Amino acid sequence: MSLNRRTFARLALAPAAAGLVSAQTGAAHAAPRPARTTASPTAHPVAAATGRAGAADALRRAAVFMDEHVSYRGGYVWSYLPDLSQSWGEMEARRTMCWVQPPGTPSVGHALLDAYHAGGDEGCYRAAERTGLALAAAQLPVGGWNYVHDFAGEDALRGWYETVGANGWRLEEFQHHYPNATFDDAGTSTAAQLLLRLYLERREPRIGRALDRVITFLLRAQQRGGVADGGWPQRFPAFRGSVSRMPWPEHVPPWLPSDIRHGMEDGDYTRHVTFNDDVLGENIKFLLMCVNTLGRTDLVRPVRRAMACLHRMQQPGPQAGWALQHLARPARGRPAGAPAGARSYEPRALATHTTQTNVQQLFAYFRLTGDHAFLRRVPEAVAWLESCALTDRQKAENPLLASRTHPTFVELGSNRARFVHRFGSNIRNGAYYHDHDHRDTLSHYSGGRSVDTAALRRTYESLMALTPGEVADLKARSPLAAKGRTALPRWFTFRDLTLDDLFRDATVPVPEVGDEEAAGLVDGLGDRDHWLSPLETVTNPYRGPAPATPYDGRAYMSRHVGDLYDTSPYDPRTPPEEPPYVPREPVEGITTSAFTANMAQLTAYVAGR
Repeated sequence: MSLNRRTFARLALAPAAAGLVSAQTGAAHAAPRPARTTASPTAHPVAAATGRAGAADALRRAAVFMDEHVSYRGGYVWSYLPDLSQSWGEMEARRTMCWVQPPGTPSVGHALLDAYHAGGDEGCYRAAERTGLALAAAQLPVGGWNYVHDFAGEDALRGWYETVGANGWRLEEFQHHYPNATFDDAGTSTAAQLLLRLYLERREPRIGRALDRVITFLLRAQQRGGVADGGWPQRFPAFRGSVSRMPWPEHVPPWLPSDIRHGMEDGDYTRHVTFNDDVLGENIKFLLMCVNTLGRTDLVRPVRRAMACLHRMQQPGPQAGWALQHLARPARGRPAGAPAGARSYEPRALATHTTQTNVQQLFAYFRLTGDHAFLRRVPEAVAWLESCALTDRQKAENPLLASRTHPTFVELGSNRARFVHRFGSNIRNGAYYHDHDHRDTLSHYSGGRSVDTAALRRTYESLMALTPGEVADLKARSPLAAKGRTALPRWFTFRDLTLDDLFRDATVPVPEVGDEEAAGLVDGLGDRDHWLSPLETVTNPYRGPAPATPYDGRAYMSRHVGDLYDTSPYDPRTPPEEPPYVPREPVEGITTSAFTANMAQLTAYVAGR
């Protein structure tokens, strides 16, 4: 549930994005922010070539280099020092690791397969297939994936969780090793889509078996019965050892307010129905891809159940929104379907960004089905969003909120914004809490969101204005109509695919990339056959368990990292204002986000010639 999640496609046609680096060497964690690539001092001769042939050759060279030199058994993390001596996923990683979260292994696989579709080079296909087989090897017996896999074995992975993971203060999903799969951060859905694409190319049996396992996993994990019917939990299957409460230090700073709330208010959040990171929407999209391409009409019913779950979970007015997660069953005197707390910095509250996403999902469900019932309560949701916008004072007094329109969390009942803070300096002497104070909010988990209520209203009105004939046409072209098999979209890295892209006769347009842009990318590849870009976050190396020594200062309240024991990533240019931290410029390295972005541009150029 980390905020740097967002799929590779969101980076695909932007300038190359950042990667992760150790604070000892200057390495950095991949973040979806623009960065520059660096041209080789001595350009490869092909850089002088113009047109499709030169760009297609650059695609091949970049693909082969990543496959043969950067990957580990076909798997990828997020970023690497140029000599591969250190590497990072969402945290510092071992060389033997494979990161499933975008922009990791499946993201690279999609870029390689798109490059194959554009240029037809077998080297690109072999690299994509090897990446798919790495995901098949990393797939858990249950059929899904964890965030990360270690080819060195389970003991090695557990050791990483007990050291690097355990000390990542703000990365609670990595502080404990659970032997189950996660739907978080689009990892499972993105991997599943890559397996489906590869299987449809050449029907490779090992890929086919992995694809069957993940389809079965999605069906087994879907909630059955009651209000939660059709939803999915954060992780599956449920694990008895899951943490249900974060520790609260014995010592708290004297300045801590007395009216705070803290902790995981509804226990083990991994069992709740989750809408975080659009889990339900991502799973629906994959299942509909299988309906379209495999003729799996048996998957239509699970899709309809999922759509009904999202619709059903909308809260009663006047707070007609959704939370990150909802109770799957009654708990502590609260009914199933009620908003639930998640991690210790995700309080029990309604979430404005999740509500916006779910309204957009309802729009998609109407297009899929033609059923106006999905639109019936949209005006209530939009009216609620309009009622809880950030105030001018809140934006003026907190720079982290200045560019946002809404608070992230809104209190149940009072409709007041709740803001999350933290005290201390590391995982042992610090903790998260929340209250109504809009100042000193977290930098790594924004207290505000950008919600476009006017756009939501315009879309609602345009859909309501459709004629019966236009609605009938949508239904006829919907993947739910299941009238024979249709092909997948050809391109997965130009932009995020939506449910609309799965309609019959829908196309994903190829963006225009000019000769000068393509030549710049080929030149940046140089004779190294790889791109370098700034590694714009760093990590402290693991140095043992964090001390519990009390810390009453405020230096780490609005920073991505705590003291030197905290293994969480942060921007080296804006470290905590506490010795021995000092600002410094990022070093350069190889990042999967830069690779997928640059490959997408060259792919578009080659495909458009």
